[in-house]
Amino acid sequence: MNKDTEKSVWIAVYTKSRHEKTANDEFMKKGIESYLPLIKTRVQWKDRKKWVWKPLFRSYIFVKILLKNTLYVLQTYGVHHIVKFNGKPAVISDNQIEAVKLILEGGYHPDLHEYLEVGDEVEIIDGPLRGLRGILSRKDRRTRFVLKLDGIQQALSLEISQEFLKKVKK
Repeated sequence: MNKDTEKSVWIAVYTKSRHEKTANDEFMKKGIESYLPLIKTRVQWKDRKKWVWKPLFRSYIFVKILLKNTLYVLQTYGVHHIVKFNGKPAVISDNQIEAVKLILEGGYHPDLHEYLEVGDEVEIIDGPLRGLRGILSRKDRRTRFVLKLDGIQQALSLEISQEFLKKVKK
């Protein structure tokens, strides 16, 4: 047997529009480990403002499963398809999932950032995110740390003081 199919991996799942929470609930009912990163956002309606939890990545959920069991994922209500690159499911590393959890649980409010192909790879050398590696970017003349999630070609960025960053030597 192929070793890749014997180990549970995180894969990216694309949901139907506004079905992220529903699909996540369905995965829990099926006993499938999933992660839906949520961020608290203030929403303005005509008559009021309200704080709501919205998915950080619209229409994406991460599911940890054996690759041979992806059919169970596809048969879940709210799921549109499994994200694939070159015909293979988009696998997200455990480290990247843990980094997203660390950022959100640390109280940071990251901005979605364009997926970068160029830029210096940096590592955070101090603070609660110490050891995370990402890309150095700038936005509005401020230093930004960008964490790339290769499997779904999305990225998170957060403002960070440049003194906490060091360039990673290749």
